[in-house]
Amino acid sequence: MGRLDEKVAIITGGVKGFGLAMAELFVKEGAKVVITDVDDQHADEALDEIGRTNAIFIKQDVSQEAGWEPVFKTAVEKFGKVNILINNAGILSFNDAENIDLATWHKVLSVDLDGVMLGTKYGIKYMKENGGSIVNISSIAGLIGISNLYAYNAAKGGVRMLTKSAALYCAEKHYAIRVNSVHPGYAHTPMVDAYPEMRQHLESLHPMGRLGTADEIANAALYLASDESSFSTGSELVVDGGYTAQ
Repeated sequence: MGRLDEKVAIITGGVKGFGLAMAELFVKEGAKVVITDVDDQHADEALDEIGRTNAIFIKQDVSQEAGWEPVFKTAVEKFGKVNILINNAGILSFNDAENIDLATWHKVLSVDLDGVMLGTKYGIKYMKENGGSIVNISSIAGLIGISNLYAYNAAKGGVRMLTKSAALYCAEKHYAIRVNSVHPGYAHTPMVDAYPEMRQHLESLHPMGRLGTADEIANAALYLASDESSFSTGSELVVDGGYTAQ
């Protein structure tokens, strides 16, 4: 307890899955949190789980730049500062190199890559005076190719390299901002659990013989968000049950 005392975190895609697990864990560790999501129908339920004293919800489409400044301004007005940004919001689409259409390509990249770019841009703006931690949620798909995740591969690979570029930029500017990425394997989230027919196959891909949990990914994000990772920037933390070790 207390690993994030006095810190304020913005977590995109915070209504369910990894984002909700992170928000709950961060509050338990002493943080105030702002969760954002396009899904406002489940916001009240999420806030009830997190605890309304230490959390607020803002509806946000991360792919739209106009929405980013208000999120940070509201966080500062409510809690006084922002120390942590978790760029977690994402969408999944199955497609391949031969049959993808341009609209799908743009939709996936607008959320999964453009959203992270915009978050990182505004995170630097609001943290450069006092420092902080930006954690970008990538994927094993940012490390290896998966034939039916063509656009997702491109987006998550982009997140991996964007993270490194931003980390070096902040270091060169002497901003006390660390920028790191987390690379989950397949885990139990609404995004993955929406395909129960794939569960047995997905489990078999992981040497540990199971899918991850949202809490396990949240623990990785907690480490990078906390001061415990003070010498880590531009790094990639893989949490995949051995998937990419093969």
